[in-house]
Amino acid sequence: MNIWWIQRLGTSPDDSETSSTLHDFPSVLLLVIQGSEWFPAFVLEGCQFEFLGSVPCVTQEMNEDSSVKISNKEEARSPVCIGREDDIKKLRRTTATVHNREVVVFYHDGSFYAMDHRCYHAGGPLHLGEIEDFNGQPCIICPWHKYKITLSTGEGLYQTINPRDPTVAPKWKSKGIKQRTHKVNVDSGNVYVTLSDLADNIDSDYYAEKFKKAINSPMKK
Repeated sequence: MNIWWIQRLGTSPDDSETSSTLHDFPSVLLLVIQGSEWFPAFVLEGCQFEFLGSVPCVTQEMNEDSSVKISNKEEARSPVCIGREDDIKKLRRTTATVHNREVVVFYHDGSFYAMDHRCYHAGGPLHLGEIEDFNGQPCIICPWHKYKITLSTGEGLYQTINPRDPTVAPKWKSKGIKQRTHKVNVDSGNVYVTLSDLADNIDSDYYAEKFKKAINSPMKK
């Protein structure tokens, strides 16, 4: 946790309040810096603050709406119970909705894996695919177009062939991370999924958002 200097808008740089740290004003704001994001723990509604110091000066109007947005963001990072450990081990796979996002959870060779349910290529349902090892890595094979996706990292794998020398054995290569993976924890016999940080765009986000809208759309009568 990092604590930064604070200046209330409308005060001069020489003002005594400006030269104090947040420790002197615990009822005003607690600023926690994680990477490039800041998270206020307590906000006075209707106030404006300018944050100074090691982060760029940012003017943020704190009101009820911004507090709600922060609360929703924190909620989206909270773990969700998706079933009992014994049941999922027997099924070997299951689908669930975690904070309005479709995910699939696999149990393979003693480990749990979670990723977006829809394949990054064309939205195929990954829970219907087969798991095989490629290049020493367990992969889910999309049932629609046979795309190979590593369970642990979400990388897309493809096989290279040298047309000038067909005698050379094909090699497996990575396209990079294409399918978003999520964290799985087991606690007291329950399996929990925590969504990964959605700040960076990954190919499977497109179909995750597309099917999220389908889930939330009202049924036509």
